[in-house]
Amino acid sequence: MSPARCGHRPANPARPLRPSADDPSVTRRRPARALTIVMLVGMLWHSMPAWSDPAYPETKQVPVTLDYHGTPVTDPYQWLESLDDPAVGAWVAAQNKVTHAHLRGLPLQDHFNARLTSLWDFSRTGLPQIEAGQLFYNRNAGLERQAPIYRRVGPEGTPALVLDPNAISADGSLSLASWAPSPDGQHLAYGLAEGGADWRTLRVRNLSTGQDLDDRVKWVRFSGIAWTRDGKGFFYSRYPEPPANKVLEAALTHHAVWYHRIGTPQSQDIQIYARPDLPGWVMGAMVTEDGRYLLIMLSEGAGNRNRLYYADLVDPLAPRLAAPVQALVETDDAEYAPIGSVGSTLYLRTDRDAPNRRVVALTLEAADDTSSDADLRPVVPERSQALESVSLIGGKLVAQYLVDAQSRLELIDLNGESQGPIPLPDTGTVSAINGRADAPELWYQFSSPLNPATIYRHDLTTGKRAPFEAPKVDFDVSRYVTTPGFATASDGTRVPFFMTARRDLPRDGSHPTMLYGYGGFSISILPTWRTDVLAWLELGGVWVTASLRGGAEYGEAWHEAGMLARKQTVFDDFVAVAEHLVRERVTRPDRLGIMGGSNGGLLVGAVMNQRPDLFAVGLPAVGVMDMLRFDRFTGGRLWVSEYGSAGNPDQFPILRAYSPLHNLRRGTCYPATLVTTADHDDRVVPSHSYKYAAALQSAQSCNRPTLIRVETSGSHGYSPTDKLIAERADQWAFAAAAMGMSAKVAPATDAGHTERTP
Repeated sequence: MSPARCGHRPANPARPLRPSADDPSVTRRRPARALTIVMLVGMLWHSMPAWSDPAYPETKQVPVTLDYHGTPVTDPYQWLESLDDPAVGAWVAAQNKVTHAHLRGLPLQDHFNARLTSLWDFSRTGLPQIEAGQLFYNRNAGLERQAPIYRRVGPEGTPALVLDPNAISADGSLSLASWAPSPDGQHLAYGLAEGGADWRTLRVRNLSTGQDLDDRVKWVRFSGIAWTRDGKGFFYSRYPEPPANKVLEAALTHHAVWYHRIGTPQSQDIQIYARPDLPGWVMGAMVTEDGRYLLIMLSEGAGNRNRLYYADLVDPLAPRLAAPVQALVETDDAEYAPIGSVGSTLYLRTDRDAPNRRVVALTLEAADDTSSDADLRPVVPERSQALESVSLIGGKLVAQYLVDAQSRLELIDLNGESQGPIPLPDTGTVSAINGRADAPELWYQFSSPLNPATIYRHDLTTGKRAPFEAPKVDFDVSRYVTTPGFATASDGTRVPFFMTARRDLPRDGSHPTMLYGYGGFSISILPTWRTDVLAWLELGGVWVTASLRGGAEYGEAWHEAGMLARKQTVFDDFVAVAEHLVRERVTRPDRLGIMGGSNGGLLVGAVMNQRPDLFAVGLPAVGVMDMLRFDRFTGGRLWVSEYGSAGNPDQFPILRAYSPLHNLRRGTCYPATLVTTADHDDRVVPSHSYKYAAALQSAQSCNRPTLIRVETSGSHGYSPTDKLIAERADQWAFAAAAMGMSAKVAPATDAGHTERTP
C-alpha cells in the first residue's frame, strides 16, 4: 500500500506507490544451472486433503468493548496491537513455530523450494535512469538478495558497479529502498530502510571515489529524491522525528518539503514548504528536467485529488532556494499530475471533467494564485480508453492507454496530434516508462504472464526497438497460453480477467486454480509476469488475475464504483469471477484458492468470510483486516478517502458490514488459510493480521488449518530474494495441500525446457 494506497500505477510523488515484491529487477549472482530439474510424471487428486490438525498456541482474550455511535463492538484481541509488548512477541514466536512445523510437513514443500530457487536464478534488469549521458539501473544476476546498481555509457557500454546493497546488508535486512543519480552524474543519493520499512535514511555516494559522504538525512517517508540541476543538493519530504520507541505508532503529521545540500549536516537543511494548517496531508517534490522549476504536490490521502504548487528556481545552475512557492491549483476537485515542461509550459495529466483522464497544459509565467479552468489549455482530449500514464520524451508525449486491461502505447505531439501507435512486443503490460524530454529514446518495461519483465529501448525517430539485457528463463512457455475473459457481476457489469494455463486444458472442473485480485486505490491490475507462478503452472495449476472495480482499468469511474460506500462491489466482482471459473468447469470450489496483498489482503479476508463455501484456500498477505481501527496507525490515516472511517456515523455501518476481523462466525468451516505479514511493516501494521489470525483460529469449525506466518526481516512488499522464495514456496505448498494436490516427481535433463529470450 502506498501511504494511501497499495499498487503500482504511476502517479505524482506526493502519493508514492506500493513496493512490489514481484519486481523482476530485484534479486543474487547466478550459480551454475543445475543439470536436473523436477518434472511432473503423475498427479493425484483428492476431494479433501488429509490434514494434521495443528495445535494452535493459546491466544488470550482480554475483554474490551468499544462504543461506535451507540453500537458496542467487542475487540478481545486488541492487546495484539501493542507491538513492543513482550507478550505479543511471545505470541508471534509461538505462532511461527506451529506454522513452520506444519509447512515443513507439506507434500510439495521441498518441491516448491527447489523449483522456485531454480526459476528465480536468471538475470533481471530494471528500467534505466538517464543522467549525464549515462544509464543507471538495477541488475540482479539471479539469486542476489538485492539488486546492485550499475552505470554505463550508452546501451552498449561496459557496466560499472555503482552500489551493491548486499555489501551494505549481507542478510538483506537493510533494504535499498530508493535512489537517484545527480544530473551531472557525479553523485548518487540513495535511501536505506530497516527491514524495508517506509522510514528511510538517505545517504550520498561520490561516484568518482566510490565512497559515501558523511551525509545522513533521516525520517524520510513517502518521498522522492529531486536533485537541483547544479548537482549540489536535492529536495525531499520528511516528517518530524517520532518519539523514541514509538516509530510504528508515530502519528504521520506535518509532512514538509526540505532541501539538503550535499556535504552538510541535516541540521542545516532548508525547509522549503510546509502547511501547518493541513497537518495530515502528504506532499512530494519534483524538479523539471531543465532544472528551472520546483513542483510540489499536496494530497490529503489516498485519493487522486491533489493541489499543485511551483517555485521558479530562476537559474538551474545557481538555483534560488528562497524562491516563493506559488499555487497553480488550490482546489481539491481532481488529479493534476505533472508530466513535464517545455520552457514555461507545464503539461499535466488530469481527470478534471474527464474520468478517463486527459492532458492539459499550463503556462507557468502567466500562473498566479487565482489560476482557473481557463488557464488549462486542452492538449489531448479524453478518450473511451483509460489514460494510464503519460511521459514527455523527445519533445513528444508517450501515452499509455488501457484497452480491456491491456497496454497500448501511442506517440502524440505537443499539439495533441497522434503520431501513431508504438508497437509492443506482444499483448501484455507496460509497467514503467522512462526517457528524457531532450532525447528521442523511449525506455519501457514490458511483461505478460508468459513474457518475463524485459526492458526495451525504442527509437522514436526510426521506430526501431531492441531489448536491453533481455532475461533468459529456464521454462518452456510454449506449452501455456494466457486467455482474456469476462465475468458478469451481479449488477450486469463485465469484469475482465486473464487466465494462464496449459494449452490443452480440458474443461472438466479438475484443475487447481489460484485467483488473484486487488480492487482499490485506483490501481490497475494488468496481466504481468510472476516467476513463482511458473512452478504452479507446470504442475497443472491455473493462474487467474481479475481487474476489479476500485482499480483504474477503466478510469476514475471504475475506481469510484468500488470505494467508500460501494466497496462491497469489489467483493461481488471477485466472487463473480470465481463463480464464472466454476461454471465454465475450469475448477470447482474444493480446488479454488484466492490470493491478494495489502488492500488485496482485505479483499481475500472479506470474500472468505462472505463465501467460505466457494474456496478451498485463502492467502491474505499484509492485509487491512480491522476496518474499524485501521486509521489509528501510521499510514492508515491516509486511507480514509478510500475506505471512510468508523468515526463517521454514516460510514461505520458500511465498514462494520465487511471488516474481515468483525465478520468471522463461530461454527463456520472456513477455507484453509495462511495469513502472511512482516514485523517491520509500518504501512499496514502487522496487528491487523495478528488479530485476524487469532479470531479465525477461534472461529474455525473444521480441520482446515488457519495459520499465520510472520516474516522477521521484511516489510510491506519487501523481502530479500531468499526470504521471498521461501515465503512463496510456503504459500504454494500450502495451497496445493489445501486443494488435495500431490505430485510424483522424478529427475530429468534440461531437454524438456527451453530458454526464452524476448
